[in-house]
Amino acid sequence: MINPTYLAQRTRSSVNWTDARFRVLKSYREWIRAAPEIQNMYSLNLPVSTVKNKIRQEFERHRYVAQLPAVDVLLFQSHSEFQETLNYWKQLNHVLKYFRIEEDPKAKLPSNFMGGFLQGRN
Repeated sequence: MINPTYLAQRTRSSVNWTDARFRVLKSYREWIRAAPEIQNMYSLNLPVSTVKNKIRQEFERHRYVAQLPAVDVLLFQSHSEFQETLNYWKQLNHVLKYFRIEEDPKAKLPSNFMGGFLQGRN
């Protein structure tokens, strides 16, 4: 049976920075605890530690956001992604997009157009 309200939350704004910090940590813990289930549900050929590492990278990417409304938007997006992922509303390619080499900013770019074309990169 599909329950679309599973994991649903009311959208709300953070009262202050302490509240925002608490909500971010709660969201982070939810993601980390769900990593083994995500790996199992989507039959990822990746160890759970890699999934957890990618979750941490995604949270670290927004570590220095300095505006409370922006933090609230990021929290909303995080929870939407979490709900879609655990309700199995995503397809495998949606989950794997986070693990592509192209998503890694440190990945080496091709030195010229032809090299990139032959590698299949844009």
